[in-house]
Amino acid sequence: MRQLLNQLDKGPKYLQRLFLHLLVILLASGLVAAPVNAISLYQMPNVSAGEPTWVIDKSEVLSRINEGQLSNKLQKLAQETGNEVRIVTIRRLDYGETAESFAQALFEKWYPTPEAQANQTLILIDTLTNNTAIVSGEAVKEIMSDEIAQSVASETMTAPLRKGDRYNQAFLDASDRIVAVISGEPDPGPPIIEEVVQIESTFTSAEETDTQNATIWVVGLLIIATVVPMATYFFYQGFS
Repeated sequence: MRQLLNQLDKGPKYLQRLFLHLLVILLASGLVAAPVNAISLYQMPNVSAGEPTWVIDKSEVLSRINEGQLSNKLQKLAQETGNEVRIVTIRRLDYGETAESFAQALFEKWYPTPEAQANQTLILIDTLTNNTAIVSGEAVKEIMSDEIAQSVASETMTAPLRKGDRYNQAFLDASDRIVAVISGEPDPGPPIIEEVVQIESTFTSAEETDTQNATIWVVGLLIIATVVPMATYFFYQGFS
């Protein structure tokens, strides 16, 4: 690079200008293209306590019907208990950012004081990696422990995502569990994942038997097709 700069410095002025223009274009494209797909904290809308905004679907993975169901359910929870739960989806994070760090920063941006945070809960998912995070205020933690919140994020939400990015089901299941716990009902717990146990049979199936028989026939025919011509050749050679 230093040799190239020295050569340009000694070269014609138009080459220097051309190189500078190209350098500016490359730097500008790199600076502009890097954050195109990533979302920053300042691109998120401002939401404050008491505001009837319950779902922010930046990734556009929720259907309108399910988004409406979630909003109605969370609106009713806020009216009955005074505890507010909000759902956020984002498509991509900046480098070095995690779902947990972004959720915490967004939580503090929306609710800057401990008093404003007390009855708030934020559920966030990064749909690029399917990483989830839940942040709650101190008053909510007295009802919904950190263990339950972590279970909701790592078990309740991720179970539908393992079956093909079923985000609608993930948030419906998570909201059902959170609403039940915050409403004072027993914790329904994480979903039960059924494991299929396969019992190996000691008997040979009909298909395996057919396959083995076919293999034997093929091998036999190959041997015959190889040995017979050779034997015939040597037979005629002996008589000749």
